Amino acid sequence: MPDKASILIVDDDANICSSLSKILVKKGYATTTTAESGQHAIDMVKEKPVDIILMDIKMPIMNGVEAYKRIKQIRPSAVVIFMTAFSVEDLVKDAIKEGAYAVIKKPFDIDTVVNMIEKSKDGALLAVVDDDPNIGKTMKNVLERKGYSITTCQTGEEAIALAKDKPRDIFFIDMKLPVLNGLETYLEIRKVNPKAVVVMMTAYRQEMDELIRHAIEKGAYSCMYKPFDMDEVIKVVDEVFERVHKSK
Repeated sequence: MPDKASILIVDDDANICSSLSKILVKKGYATTTTAESGQHAIDMVKEKPVDIILMDIKMPIMNGVEAYKRIKQIRPSAVVIFMTAFSVEDLVKDAIKEGAYAVIKKPFDIDTVVNMIEKSKDGALLAVVDDDPNIGKTMKNVLERKGYSITTCQTGEEAIALAKDKPRDIFFIDMKLPVLNGLETYLEIRKVNPKAVVVMMTAYRQEMDELIRHAIEKGAYSCMYKPFDMDEVIKVVDEVFERVHKSK
């Protein structure tokens, strides 16, 4: 039985709201409410916290993305999954840019919807280890909008202490860290949590080549080179999460 996350379904088609709500209640989500417009959704979110929002993109007066932008200001922690039966590529791109968790196509398979909800609630625990605080801040902001729980630290020692305190599923570790470098940090974390997935990061391709090769040989998942595209970071996290989620 899923945890009772509060779900808001937003669609100008009342039949979709009603049928989807009934199905989700049967699936164990007792706290499910509906809204038939973007403004109605905004008013409801003002009144009561909500964990997950299933939102139609194409609605009259105010589309789903416009409603989402306003909802983010009220409930920034809410995870939004967009729904659409139309080819609205510009709106979809805008939705993802604004931090939407995902977009699913109608007519949708209910198991796909439930899986998406479960994934959004049970996001893997991530840690970003980089002595540049701006890198950590940027990754934290982007990945938290995707529903993941992120902790940042600036040294290998802090990362190892973090791994001992509470196991993290995924570590992003900069290769060039003060005192303990990224490889040394990774090897110590492996002793604490052998199941942790580690992605190495570096802006020094040639200088760090040997350390990167050793890290990969020791089981690091991959290496990402700075400056990196955040879409690629999200793709890697989603891939790793699928692996972690299936193994639980």
